[in-house]
Amino acid sequence: MDFLALRVFLTRRVPSPVHSELDRLFDLRVHDLERPPERSELLAGARGCSGLVTMLSDRVDEQLLAAAGDGLRVVANTPDVLTEATAELAIALMLDLARRVSEGDRFLRSGERWDWAPTFMLGSSLRGRTLGIVGLGRIGAEVARLGGELGMRVVYTTPGGPRPSPYEWLPLAELLECADVVSLHCPLLPETRHLIGREELRAMRRDAFLVNTARGPIVDEDALVDGLAGGEIAGAALDVFEHEPAVHEGLLGLDNVVLTPHLGSATDETRTAMGMLCVSALKSVLLEGRVPENVVNQQAVSSLS
Repeated sequence: MDFLALRVFLTRRVPSPVHSELDRLFDLRVHDLERPPERSELLAGARGCSGLVTMLSDRVDEQLLAAAGDGLRVVANTPDVLTEATAELAIALMLDLARRVSEGDRFLRSGERWDWAPTFMLGSSLRGRTLGIVGLGRIGAEVARLGGELGMRVVYTTPGGPRPSPYEWLPLAELLECADVVSLHCPLLPETRHLIGREELRAMRRDAFLVNTARGPIVDEDALVDGLAGGEIAGAALDVFEHEPAVHEGLLGLDNVVLTPHLGSATDETRTAMGMLCVSALKSVLLEGRVPENVVNQQAVSSLS
């Protein structure tokens, strides 16, 4: 088989080791920008490809698969490697909120006069506080572990009831009532869209923080803006947004909000590992004729020959 005839389309700029390896193995096409391709660019780039490496903002549907053509064998994906990086960011956001790090940075940059004083910009410690984990999957479990290392009491909720873990399970309503920090780690499903809305925000403690590193639409941002402005909760930190990449304008002017541009997996090590998982999947299917370990649609795989 002429491996160089196997064309692969990479829909975004990636770390150089990933790019180099894909270029070595395949006839590589690249949308070599950080911005996502327009839909027309995505469809054109996929045409005639044996493999696609797509990103979370690329819509993979029947139209895209049809545009690629009958020769398309694999669309690469990247599970598991995000766990530690995303969990670390969730903890960083909690600390930022509790210790008012971003707020203090904005204050200094404003040029206002200040003097140290015993009561100046007091924050709070996470030690001894209750961390409520909504969704105890890989990332949620790692956030729980890190929170425990900081001396936090950890409780969690999952829709199916308790599961084997060292933490106390609570129904969502009870978790919201007792947690000092509510950290979201559930998938976006029809039943989790706006899981945190007006009623849930009102149920939270007035001195509590909400952290979302999962998916933006899990939180009703209109309700969140009103709840933050009205003092229903003390603050929020968001790495994902309901209408990403747009950010609700009401969030931008609030001092009790920390906003980051979807940085959950944004470490050099993690993004490179993500890319290399894609390389491995492409090699498995296109060069070795076998099913990759992280295949999503195992039931649809009949033959790679």
